[in-house]
Amino acid sequence: MTSRLKTLGEAGQAVWLDFIDRRFLSDGGLRKLVEEDGLTGVTSNPSIFEKAMGHGDAYDAGFRAIAGGAEATAQDLYESQAISDVKAAAADLRPVYDRLRGKDGYVSLEVSPDLADDATATVAEAQRLWATVDEPNLMVKVPGTKAGATALRTLVEAGVNVNVTLLFSLGAYQAVADAFLAGLEARVQTGDPIDRIASVASFFVSRIDTQIDQAIDARLGAKDPQSADLAALRGKVAIANAKVAYAWYRTLLASGRWQALAKRGAMPQRLLWASTGVKDPAYADTLYVDSLIGPCTVTTLPPKTLEAFRDHGAVRPTLTEGVQGAQGVLSEADRLGLDMDAVTRGLVQEGVKLFAEATDALLGAVAAKRKTLLGDHQNPHQAPLTNNPQASAAAGPK
Repeated sequence: MTSRLKTLGEAGQAVWLDFIDRRFLSDGGLRKLVEEDGLTGVTSNPSIFEKAMGHGDAYDAGFRAIAGGAEATAQDLYESQAISDVKAAAADLRPVYDRLRGKDGYVSLEVSPDLADDATATVAEAQRLWATVDEPNLMVKVPGTKAGATALRTLVEAGVNVNVTLLFSLGAYQAVADAFLAGLEARVQTGDPIDRIASVASFFVSRIDTQIDQAIDARLGAKDPQSADLAALRGKVAIANAKVAYAWYRTLLASGRWQALAKRGAMPQRLLWASTGVKDPAYADTLYVDSLIGPCTVTTLPPKTLEAFRDHGAVRPTLTEGVQGAQGVLSEADRLGLDMDAVTRGLVQEGVKLFAEATDALLGAVAAKRKTLLGDHQNPHQAPLTNNPQASAAAGPK
């Protein structure tokens, strides 16, 4: 029987795994998902690497090989192993990339979250990652901040594949889409090809409902006179927000501006649904997958959600269902004072902060590993646990 995940692919939605781990890769776990479930991509972030590297012994041999260098720091150890994993994942996905002629088959690696508000440093870091990994099916992840959008335009013009992350609002997504098109248009002006430049716009889902539902629950607890209307919005705002973004995306693809680029072979910057794991146990565990299925999109699934959808997910073109109703949900949220603008702005700031904290935890765990592996032979130079953009730009791979 055809895997439900493969059926998603047949419906035009790519399935990416939101997970990376040394043992999973070496045991052939990614290759198996590609072959059996039609998986076409992988994403990573500091939180994922912290869990992978900070626990167990899967990375000890790799750490030991690098740690003997007199000047090796925790940052050096992390970067060497992260890039090793990304290159291994890129190799597993290369057949997909080749078969689809660059339309999919990507693995993502994130720039330091400390650079989220510095476009120049983000560009430098992204270009360093791009050159160091040196695989055509790499996507460098940059945050969807104002600086990130500026960096995106420059990186696309330079021919770098980019995954723009931490998008929560339609306005932020529109700024990113405009920057992507501007980068392609700049390449056209200089006569450079645009047919193998890939990008995704990672639009986050469940985190929005978590914030909105908390606000709703607080008002329900206070016996708000609008309680019935508020309760009706629980678990609906994030999906409505995503559907409205997808409706705008389809309008963009039909525009003359995009069609002019498409005629030159440009690939669209696909909307990617991120944060698809359900946070509230009251909701179906495949809610944010079942509700957001449509062509020319990507869904990123953590392992638990992937397994749940494989078991009992429902495949139908839900992204184009009830778009007018979705707009009504957002209007109702505004009428009830749920302030989506403030929520989405706060979520960007919180997302950057959480990834920065995960990076610090990751480097702390790696430093502890280094001490355990080398003991008294470790080098006396202690790497800071927060990234230094100037040092990072001149250092080895990250």
